[in-house]
Amino acid sequence: MIVKYFDDTDTLYIEFNKNGITESKDLDENTVLDVDADGNVCAITFEHASQRTDVSHLTVEGIAA
Repeated sequence: MIVKYFDDTDTLYIEFNKNGITESKDLDENTVLDVDADGNVCAITFEHASQRTDVSHLTVEGIAA
């Protein structure tokens, strides 16, 4: 999993896997869900992220070894 925050565009991008994206679905005007050919979620993009969440604080829990 990769989590990236782009300060210049205030965009939060979370990539769950490297599967090829075949479709991007607009969940609302500021949220895009990327899926592969089997309908599995590959990534999600949040525009105006700092207005929607606390991008300065990230907590990671339950990492499998």
